Amino acid sequence: MYIYDSVKKTKLPFEPINKGEASIYICGPTVYDDAHLGHARSSLAFDLLSRTLKALKYKVTMGKNFTDIDDKIIKKVEETGKSMAEITSYYIARYIEEMSALGVQRADIEPKATESLEAIENMIQKLIDKDIAYVISTGDVYFDTSKDEHYGDISHQVGNDDDNQSRVAHTSEKRNPKDFALWKACKGDEDICFDTAFSSGRPGWHIECSAMIEKHFKGSDEYSIDIHGGGADLLFPHHENEAAQSRCATGHELAKYWMHNGFVQIDGEKMSKSLGNSFFLGDALKIYDGEVLRYYLNSVHYRNDFNFSEEELQTSKKRLDKLYRLKKRVSPGKGSAANKTFKQSLLDAMGDDLNISIALAVIDDMLANTNDALDVNPKDKALKKETLANIAFIDTLLGFGAKEPFSYFQIGVDEALKEKIENLLTERTTAKKEKNFERSDTIRDALIAEGISIMDTADGTLWEKT
Repeated sequence: MYIYDSVKKTKLPFEPINKGEASIYICGPTVYDDAHLGHARSSLAFDLLSRTLKALKYKVTMGKNFTDIDDKIIKKVEETGKSMAEITSYYIARYIEEMSALGVQRADIEPKATESLEAIENMIQKLIDKDIAYVISTGDVYFDTSKDEHYGDISHQVGNDDDNQSRVAHTSEKRNPKDFALWKACKGDEDICFDTAFSSGRPGWHIECSAMIEKHFKGSDEYSIDIHGGGADLLFPHHENEAAQSRCATGHELAKYWMHNGFVQIDGEKMSKSLGNSFFLGDALKIYDGEVLRYYLNSVHYRNDFNFSEEELQTSKKRLDKLYRLKKRVSPGKGSAANKTFKQSLLDAMGDDLNISIALAVIDDMLANTNDALDVNPKDKALKKETLANIAFIDTLLGFGAKEPFSYFQIGVDEALKEKIENLLTERTTAKKEKNFERSDTIRDALIAEGISIMDTADGTLWEKT
């Protein structure tokens, strides 16, 4: 397995800190609003990573956090009158449901900031004791970046924008302009506060991930985890600051490898709420099936920026349709074993920094070759069983192809039309039993006029939208 390391800016062989194991931590969402396509892209990228490592026989432990303490969440509390717990639990549930619709496997560890306060306080106190962090008169705690000689090694860029660094207003008590907040003391009558030895307040954004990783992963003397991942926008300042505070608190590096997925654009414009084109995942799932979205969003290499286009989505779906048309052709039945050459070709592609383009090309070749072989020998039972096994392996590795093919081709048909079709099919079955073939043919013709094709099987009549 080779992965591209964002820090070293090169592709490296994956050599885990514990043989046969792979520890991965992904920065999850701040749960004050619904997930958007950027969240989906990141989750899908690292879901592919996890699936690939598992297919390569690594024991994978995946962690993904939920930031459930944040200024944006507090603002939502003020706007809605709901409690912080009500807001965050609602959006966490929504996030999990929508990622599940995309076929994203749940992380093994899903820590929340509110459940990690002791670990956060302990790490901050350790940094204070080392004089690497300091408390100012307001009770805020800052990390002294001048005490870390390797600060800037992760992102290779160090800015002086205080808001970008710490998400808090500038204070003249900061030792250095680049210093960032580890703890934000409560001001005035704020009621969302947590007591610590240094002040009553709430954690900064960066510290929670470092503390959660130290709490949940065993690591080694050199690294806390194997792989730390997230969107490219997190490289600086978030991951830079995580690495610094972890390095200084523990005496070793946070992660051996750093991986980052590209941005999502809509019609060529970077997705941003300030641009008014933030595309919520829930809205997309109302229109498109989760598996169709998964195939499309994964069709571009994870490190590249992704331009979301409905026209390209439809083109991508047609590519997925070909897989399901072959699956329909070899169904029903049970798979045997996947073709060894096909399976290894897929693993080789995904083992090369998740080279999805080559993987999809391998699949396209398999589909074309299998259809050609079935044209010559339509009753080749061994080939049909092998093909079903090939598709099952595609689902295991890439997360698509598991649906019953006729159900797949019913996607997009509204419930009213489904009910009408089922009623007509029931009537047709009755007509055939009564040998009223004229009525049976009339119903068939009516369904064809609706764009519905039907197939009579031993298990009943199946239909799809053409």
